[in-house]
Amino acid sequence: MTPLKDLVSIEHLNANNQQNMAGHLGIEFTEIGDDYICAKMPVDFRTHQPLGLLHGGASVVLAETLGSLGATISVTPNNQFCVGVEINANHLRSVRSGYVHGKATPLHRGRTLHVWEIKISDDNGNLVCVSRLTVAVMNKKEA
Repeated sequence: MTPLKDLVSIEHLNANNQQNMAGHLGIEFTEIGDDYICAKMPVDFRTHQPLGLLHGGASVVLAETLGSLGATISVTPNNQFCVGVEINANHLRSVRSGYVHGKATPLHRGRTLHVWEIKISDDNGNLVCVSRLTVAVMNKKEA
């Protein structure tokens, strides 16, 4: 498969990120490698739950953003698109401030189904959340 870093630039991803949920939460893409994509998200009023901790739903938004985008840039964009089928998340540690950093890597990239693992850590590298996202690869002419 073509390395992810050869398919799209971070600048393009961040520019397209401004008018959707990821942009509202301050998610910023930081790195694309051969088989991974990374982003960071602030832990602030936008992503807190009422007790001042990182909201689990915000972690899931970061995870789905990374996994969905990784899958989307892996397929043929003129002919295919990806849709989420299932996501799960295990919240392992709380965070009150700073940033969380997510890294998505594919566990399986098949013709019709992708499974991505997303690990989210705090600024000190402590694992905060582990998520797995399954996406279906759809053909545009069949949709």
